Order: sequence, then structure tokens, then C-alpha cells
Amino acid sequence: MSDFDLSLTGTIILPDRIIGRGHLAVREGKVALVGEGEGPAATERHDLGKAMILPGAIDAQTHSLSQKNQEDFIWSTRSAAAGGTTTIVDMPYDEGDLVCSAQAVARKVAHGERQARVDFALYGTVDPDEGARRIPEMVQAGVAAFKFSTFGTDARRFPRIPPHLLEACFAAIAPFGLTAGVHNEDDEYVHAAMERVRAQGITDYRAHAMSRPPLTEVLAMLEIYEIGAQTGCDAHVVHCSLGRGYDIAHRYRQEGFSATVECCIHYLTLDEENDVARLVGKAKINPPIRPRAEVERLWKHVAAGNVTLVSTDHVSWSEDRKSDPDMLANASGVPGLEVMVPLFVKGALERGVPLTWAARLMADNPARHFRIDHVKGALEVGKDADITVLVDRPQIYDAARSGHNVVGWSPYNGIALPWTVAGTWLRGRQVFDGTQVLAAPGTGRFVRPEARP
Repeated sequence: MSDFDLSLTGTIILPDRIIGRGHLAVREGKVALVGEGEGPAATERHDLGKAMILPGAIDAQTHSLSQKNQEDFIWSTRSAAAGGTTTIVDMPYDEGDLVCSAQAVARKVAHGERQARVDFALYGTVDPDEGARRIPEMVQAGVAAFKFSTFGTDARRFPRIPPHLLEACFAAIAPFGLTAGVHNEDDEYVHAAMERVRAQGITDYRAHAMSRPPLTEVLAMLEIYEIGAQTGCDAHVVHCSLGRGYDIAHRYRQEGFSATVECCIHYLTLDEENDVARLVGKAKINPPIRPRAEVERLWKHVAAGNVTLVSTDHVSWSEDRKSDPDMLANASGVPGLEVMVPLFVKGALERGVPLTWAARLMADNPARHFRIDHVKGALEVGKDADITVLVDRPQIYDAARSGHNVVGWSPYNGIALPWTVAGTWLRGRQVFDGTQVLAAPGTGRFVRPEARP
């Protein structure tokens, strides 16, 4: 009788090294062995040749419930499993139920555990009318981080948190050691720029970037990091589209402050002059997609170690909310869970960026960031056997063809992917076989951050 339940042999991608011919063995849902050479005997054993074996991705930014009766966990986690993502961290801006109390957290956990096909952690936020007073109760309820916005998308669902309240929230979070993540756009500047664009009568694809010029993002980042520096709170910018933003974050870290920064996969893939011009509303994202030269600057920051996390900011708006000829009238955000890992691998290979960054930026760093690294984020003995396998099987991406997404549109449709996901395991159990998502709703579990002194 074998000592192991599962054994995989292939190219093991770790945050600090690559084992060209390595193996991974699993026992009772946990990683039990990682080494060089052929894998040991097991109840289920696969020699995957030159396939890449990576830790299951942790998506630091998913919006499963932004549109009622649309996506929900049942679809977002299906896309995740098919894309090699084994844990999502869901945002608190649910339509009709802002996650801003312990009761709301408990309600969402119960809802998610009925539907989720992969594991999930949660962000919490605050109601501006209540201030910071519910932050301790949400910590006790198990949120992994807090999310705020310097820009008000919607007064109730996605409110602006002004600087004085942001300072109070950061100060309330700091004693618990959790991270305060913030959407980084200066509210006053954006509204003025939007009015200027409307006054000029510009409604085509150019309108969005013109209404959110680079300075709107940079000013907000300075506010976020300076409040973090003043309060001692771990300050995190949840999406940065500009090379200058990563320079700023790096400078704060050099000064000894906790200043982390996240890059969404769309900023590493799409550009304004080609993709936004072609896709119009289907490429509307806040902050905006920038020119190709900026995309290449971001990849240089990846290679330099200036990016903390790579995520999707995934949201699957119905197509009618992304198809208005007036660019500014469209909803902001795009789906990306099914394709984040293959897109990052493609971009890294094309630029000679070591694939160790894939394991670091989409698994190891997110697990540490959300304090779930006691069970998640690495192919290490004793941690959950969350595994993604990619094979050298080129395909042209088509979100509708796979059947794993609630919508058929995607800004990534038509992109050639050299490596694709051929298998995903969650806690040692296969949840995607390269074609079908095998995990039923309810397979996923709520993941709480580790309690620390």
C-alpha cells in the first residue's frame, strides 16, 4: 500500500528555484514531499513530462457579487478552477450588501461555502456613516484584509473614503497587523477631468484614459502611503497601472514603511492604442489601461522585484453593461480568472522574466500578504496541496468556448496562449482536468488569516 495519495513528476516551479525534473507527493490533502527525480509510488501517479507544476494561484482581487443575479461564487470559482486559481480573495462591494460588519461577513461566508468550488478569503470595508468602529468585529469574523477607495464609484456600493476617515480606519487596523488595501484614484481630480472630457464632446475609447490621467493615480498613491506611514498600518495599493507608482512604493519601502503594490494582469497584457481602441467598453477598467510603453515598464518592475502581487480584479459584467458607444457610460472591470496564470506565463517567457515570479507573485506573496501562508501559497511540506499544471499546448483563448465563464466576452479573446492549464488540484483533490471543472459547489472552504500576537 502506497504512502502517498498523489504523485506528480514534471518541472516544479518554486518562488526561489526551478526543479527541472522534480516531483511532488501528497498525503491527506497536504504536500508531503518535494524533490528531484521521479516521483514516488502513489495511489494516483502522473509523469507529466515537461509540464510546469506550480502552486495553485491565489487571486488577490475578485468581485463575485458586483452585479445581482449575474456571476456569484458558483461561476467565479468555476472560472478560477479552470484557470489554476485555488483560492480567491473576494472584494466587499457586493450589490445590495456592503460587507461592513461581522454580520455581513458571516452572511457572505455562509453564502460562499454553499457555492464555492475553490477556497476563498474575504475583504471587509466600512460604511462611511459608521466610520471605523466595526473594524475589530470584522477582524474577529475572519476577514483577511480591508478595502477602501479614494474614489467614489457609488455612494452606497463603492463609496469614497475621505482622508480623515482613511486615517481613522488605518489606525484601527494597525494593531491587528492586517493590510489596508485602497483603490488609488483622486476623487476630485477624476470628476473634474470627466467633466472636461464631456464638455469637449469626446465619447470614443479615448475618453476613459483622458478622464483619469496618470496624476490622478499618483496623487492617490501618495495619500495612501503617507497615511500608512503616519499610522503604522500596512498600506497596500490594490492596482497600479503606472511605472511611476511602483517607483513611489519602492521609495516608501526603502524608508522602512510597509508599502505594497499590486499589478493586475490586464495592465501586463493590454494597451490603450491597440486593445482599448478595438474593444472600447469591454476594456474599460479603473485605473485605465495605459499605452504599450507603460506595459513594458511594468514588466521591468516585475523583473526588478518591485511588484508585490499579480491579480485579476475579476468581475463578469453582463455584456449590455460593457457595450455602450459612450465609453464613460460603461461599467468598469473585466473577467480574468480563467486566464491570469497562462497570460502571466506567456508574458514572462516572451520577456525572459524567470518563471519563479509566477510562483511568487500569484501564490507565495499573496498568501503572506493575507496571512494565510500557514496553509496556502507554496508547494511546501505541510501546506495544502493546491497545485496548478500547465502544459505546452497552444490555444487561442475564447471565453465562450470553454463554458467555464458566466459571460462569453473577454478582453483576452483571440490571444494566443503557448501554455495552458491542464489540471488543478485543491487540497489534493483534482478540481479541473484540463477540460471539465470537477469540483461541485460547496467544495471550497472559507480561509481565515492566521492569528498572530
